[in-house]
Amino acid sequence: MRTLYWFARGLARSVISATSGELTVVGGDKRIHRGGAIIAANHTSYLDPPIVASAYNSPVAFLARKTLFQKFGAWLYPRLNAFPIDRNHADLQSIKSILKKLRNGERVLMFPEGTRSEDGKLRKAKAGIGMLVAKSGVPVQPVRILGAFESWPKGGPYRPHRIEVRVGDPVIFNPADLKEKTREAYQRLADQLMAAIDALGEDDNRK
Repeated sequence: MRTLYWFARGLARSVISATSGELTVVGGDKRIHRGGAIIAANHTSYLDPPIVASAYNSPVAFLARKTLFQKFGAWLYPRLNAFPIDRNHADLQSIKSILKKLRNGERVLMFPEGTRSEDGKLRKAKAGIGMLVAKSGVPVQPVRILGAFESWPKGGPYRPHRIEVRVGDPVIFNPADLKEKTREAYQRLADQLMAAIDALGEDDNRK
């Protein structure tokens, strides 16, 4: 079942490299390749999932909106290591699926902002990512994607642009926030994670 994933990953990397010049990974030695982990990245483009998949040498699972898993999509997306999530409603089944994958030792890509940024700037993280951080107990790795917004922004055309992926050290969260099961604590965890993504640096490759 992973054959199509590796084929699509290789194709995506080749297309990005061919049209954008290069895909550079900074901090590649920090990448988590074993055991369950949340890969948390900023979100500005349709390209973000294949970019992160291309930057990691082990499979990365990702979330896709539930409506894509119909007809041909029901066959295709699971083979691309994607699983459905209902963005419009609290989806307990999706939460259970995420936690199960993490506890089974998979890396799961998540976007703390919840949706793509319309101006390329970082947005406030949703409390939901904080809840998953607290409940899963797995390492959380911040990732900053630079250049994807310039290449393919929301609602805009595709324009080749150099892509850079910056990988950070796993975030060390406040133990008290991890134990406190409140929305406020989950939001603090989400904010700390977003700060770690922000700290990976300003996008000097937009110049």
